[in-house]
Amino acid sequence: MAEVTAAMVKELREKTGAGMMDCKKALAETGGDMEKAIDYLREKGLAAAAKKAGRVTAEGLVESYIHGAGKIGVLVEVNCETDFVAKTDEFKTLARDIAMQIAAARPEYVRREEVPEEVVAKEKEILAAQAANEGKPANIIARMVEGRLEKFYKEVCLLEQPFIKNPDITVQQLITEKIAKIGENISVRRFVRYELGEGIEKKQCNLAEEVAAAVKK
Repeated sequence: MAEVTAAMVKELREKTGAGMMDCKKALAETGGDMEKAIDYLREKGLAAAAKKAGRVTAEGLVESYIHGAGKIGVLVEVNCETDFVAKTDEFKTLARDIAMQIAAARPEYVRREEVPEEVVAKEKEILAAQAANEGKPANIIARMVEGRLEKFYKEVCLLEQPFIKNPDITVQQLITEKIAKIGENISVRRFVRYELGEGIEKKQCNLAEEVAAAVKK
């Protein structure tokens, strides 16, 4: 049985919106298995955010963010259940933070399920070659590839990226916290990010780092 740590309790609480003691008990009852603990809380009617995950999010707003006098632009569609929530400051702030995240961290997809199979296959091929070049034995290369693929997802998938204003949580954990607080399901449907001169051969400056530095002030 895995030891239940404070970090595990915190993660489960952020994912479900359940109370700290309920999360601790759920992890203890399920041997520290996070997914089983979530199911346990849902069965007990304690997972506030998890219970809302299947609800339809047909309302919301399209948030925009422009940085650097028009050098980086983002449009993101963030959805919720009702127009009432979409008009609240809490929801608008969340949408704004997500737009700034996209500007700073350059995700390519919302979630890992959207990454094309051919992209994943190519990345696995590259990672396997890197491990082989490092002299790793064949019997552990596959495990190394899977571990490094997780890092790849954290770089290219918005919901898995560390949140720029609080790197201790992911964007998905941020959204889950808001679901528990607001009381409605919230989802990111799509986004587009433009950077001035992107794709044109020229001297590059790191505008994304500028955005990240600006939001931390």
